[in-house]
Amino acid sequence: MDPVLIAKSVSKKYGTVVALDNADLELYPGEVLGVIGDNGAGKSTLIKVLCGAVIPDGGEILLDGKKVNFTSPIEARTLGIETVYQNLALSPALSITDNMFLGREIRQKGFLGKILRFLDSKAMADEARKRLSDLGLLTIQNINQLVETLSGGQRQRIAIARALALNPKLIIADEAVSALDVSVQAQVLNLMMELQVDLGLSFLFISHDMAV
Repeated sequence: MDPVLIAKSVSKKYGTVVALDNADLELYPGEVLGVIGDNGAGKSTLIKVLCGAVIPDGGEILLDGKKVNFTSPIEARTLGIETVYQNLALSPALSITDNMFLGREIRQKGFLGKILRFLDSKAMADEARKRLSDLGLLTIQNINQLVETLSGGQRQRIAIARALALNPKLIIADEAVSALDVSVQAQVLNLMMELQVDLGLSFLFISHDMAV
C-alpha cells in the first residue's frame, strides 16, 4: 500500500527562527497518524505547509505519489486535503447551513443561479441536514439555528461535517478536541475513528496532549 501523503525534508524559517527543520512523515490510506509536541514545536507550521497556508523553504510534498506545490489552501482543498482547525473557523453569528457552505455555496440552476447568482437555500439545508444526520448529530432540530447557540461538541461535529462535504482524501485535525470536556473529547474521537473505518478516511491528528 502506497502512502496517500508524503512530506520529505520540509523546512521553514521565519528570519533566524527555524520553525521546521527537515520534517518527514508518511500517511497511509485509512490511517490515523498522530503528531505530538509541545507548544512551539512546529506542529502548526507543519499543518499549514501541508494544507497550503504556508509555502515551505525546502523539501517536497507528494499527494498520491505526485509532487504538489500548494500556494493556497484552496489548491490543497481541491486536491482532497481538508483541515479542521483548533478554533473551528466557524462564524457564530451565521446559521449551521451558512457555516457548512461558507465560501462554496450552491447556486440555483439556470438563469437565476448563473447570471443573478441566487443561492439554492433548500439544497444547502437538505445537504447540511443529511451530513449532520450521518454524523449522529440528531439533537439539532433547526438546521438554520445560529452556531453560537450550540455546544462545543456540536460545533466540532459541524466543522467535521463541513470538512467532509467535498469528500476529501484526508483530514488534518489541528488540536481538534483541546477545548472540549473529556466526555465530549471521547465522542469526537470516536466519531473520527468511525469515519476512518466506514469511509476509509486518513487523519493527521495534531495534539500537544499525549493522552488524547
